[in-house]
Amino acid sequence: MDSKQDAKVRIEQLRTEIREYNYYYYVLSESKISDFQFDSLLKELSELEQKFPEFYDPNSPTVRVGDDRNQQFEEAEHRFPMLSLGNTYSKQDFLEFDNRIRKAIGDDFEYVCELKFDGASISLSYENGKLSKAVTRGDGTKGDVITENIKTISSIPLVLRGNGYPDFFEIRGEIFMPHKVFEYLNEIRRKEGKNEFANPRNAASGSLKTQNSSEVAKRKLDCFLYYFVADNLPSDSHFENLQKCKEWGLKISDNMLKTNSLDDVFKYLEYWENNRNKLEYDIDGVVIKVDSNSLQKALGETAKAPRWAISYKFKAEKALTKLISVDFQVGRTGAVTPVANLEPVFLAGTTVKRSTLHNADYIKALDLHFGDFVFVEKAGEIIPQVVGIDVSKRVLNAQKVVFPTKCPECGTDLIRSEEEAAFFCTNYNGCPPQIKGKIEHFIGRKAMDIEAGGATVEMLYNSNLVKNVADLYDLKFEDVVKLDRFAKKSAENLIKSISKSKKIPFEKVLFSLGIRHVGESLSKVLARHFKSIDKLKDASFDELVEVGEVGDKIAVTVREFFEEEKNNMLIERLKSAGLQFEIDDVELVADILAGKSFIVTGNFGTAQRRSEIEDLVEKFGGKKVSSVSSKTDYIIAGEKAGSSKISKAEKLNIPIISEKDFLDMIGLE
Repeated sequence: MDSKQDAKVRIEQLRTEIREYNYYYYVLSESKISDFQFDSLLKELSELEQKFPEFYDPNSPTVRVGDDRNQQFEEAEHRFPMLSLGNTYSKQDFLEFDNRIRKAIGDDFEYVCELKFDGASISLSYENGKLSKAVTRGDGTKGDVITENIKTISSIPLVLRGNGYPDFFEIRGEIFMPHKVFEYLNEIRRKEGKNEFANPRNAASGSLKTQNSSEVAKRKLDCFLYYFVADNLPSDSHFENLQKCKEWGLKISDNMLKTNSLDDVFKYLEYWENNRNKLEYDIDGVVIKVDSNSLQKALGETAKAPRWAISYKFKAEKALTKLISVDFQVGRTGAVTPVANLEPVFLAGTTVKRSTLHNADYIKALDLHFGDFVFVEKAGEIIPQVVGIDVSKRVLNAQKVVFPTKCPECGTDLIRSEEEAAFFCTNYNGCPPQIKGKIEHFIGRKAMDIEAGGATVEMLYNSNLVKNVADLYDLKFEDVVKLDRFAKKSAENLIKSISKSKKIPFEKVLFSLGIRHVGESLSKVLARHFKSIDKLKDASFDELVEVGEVGDKIAVTVREFFEEEKNNMLIERLKSAGLQFEIDDVELVADILAGKSFIVTGNFGTAQRRSEIEDLVEKFGGKKVSSVSSKTDYIIAGEKAGSSKISKAEKLNIPIISEKDFLDMIGLE
């Protein structure tokens, strides 16, 4: 190039050409030039951008190859919440949905039928025609920002075509891995001695969370977009809006149907249930939506799902194969799970070699024998399970599958309570898979978020460096760097990550302890209710069951956990290491609710949302209580609110309000 100006002109020319070729190849499935010609143009652009870094553009086609530096994912709130869909599995269920629609808005409307892609949900934001942010679904309210990873997906335009699009809009879709890519990657992983991907959906979802975007680029992911949201939509028709999106270069499926005929809907469902295997990607059903956006708004939504759309799920596929053996696996809680080892069989897009057998009762009900030919299907199109046996193929004198009476790992007698379906090994602090499982749970991303995996835990355990979670905080760099496959940098990263975890908030620390039946959402509820581990530890059974989400079974397991002296000693060690075991008092935003007491009861979509409402009560000066009395001022009732509480409130003439009423009260609606 003779000058910077010449370089700038050529760079812009190359970017425009490459974007156009990308659009034709990845969106329209048309090749305008050969792969060699395309690669030559991309190479020329890359070299010019390196030579003239002042012309850097975050949306250049060269970002498709990704970056080999690790990234940290931040969370971002969805401007428009990403709701789940209600599911139906029969035509009768759909007719009931249709009747509800017609009662609400009459008969003058159309449906749009779309394929339900089986992948990972994504929300893309475009500002002034350029991709600005990509966020995972997360909990529907907020998710992880994975923009750099999404930029490596060639079917997602970084810069839109044409004009007429809103200055800002979000478009939702599904990231998926095509069958041929899935098979190719698994073949490579087999040759390299790595574990194969379980199915295309898991492979796509896992790829999106890879911290190295250059690795994501190698996965050759694809994307279909299906829901356009903006303050100013081009049309009242959802279908027409998607056609507009297609003009702007966004990849929209051609397999859509707009109709006002129920017969057409049923034909569409039947066709795709019978022909889904002809597609180059996985679908697990059909989504049926009311087409008009104004009617969608009129129908509204529940706390977790729109009333104007429903998902029709296909029946699971079945395959017949032979049972070779049964493994009995011990989990971190001590539960023993039987897993069938099968002759490989192709089912719903993947090769199945193993399948869950659930528990002892399930094996007994099947009357399972070694060498049986069993029917396997995928629950929810994901998890393979044995659902039946072809007894006619059973060989003479076949040996019956019997559930063990002792732990297959440590030999401890297995027990089973009347309330449980599973058998448990009670050697909680001495059974190796339980110990390793607890450590893996503790370091998990939703818990203490320590940068390590199962292989690292196995190595630390086998080297006698870590025998419980508190031992992690005693690790020294010089101990770790001596281990196989630990270079200086990876050892430093592990120690830094462990140190960083000391700032993880109490609710996640509580979840990381792995108390039975206390999941992520309930940990938040308990942490916010009791404020500290000491108050939770001292809580009586009655005090526990007063907490909205806590039933008798959970209260018992929480009490049992804190009655075990080894658990208390572990907590004391973690306290000494500097972990967060309490939360600060709620910061007062305003005293609008001063002197008022509230009960929050019922379903608000998620336990997390319920906790958020309870937090708002306190932040605006109110008092959160758990039992109805004459001193209670308001009941905030969600779906399926406790009938006894509502009944008592009505007798005492206590106002029963909705979440919206409450938000109006504090000025947040």
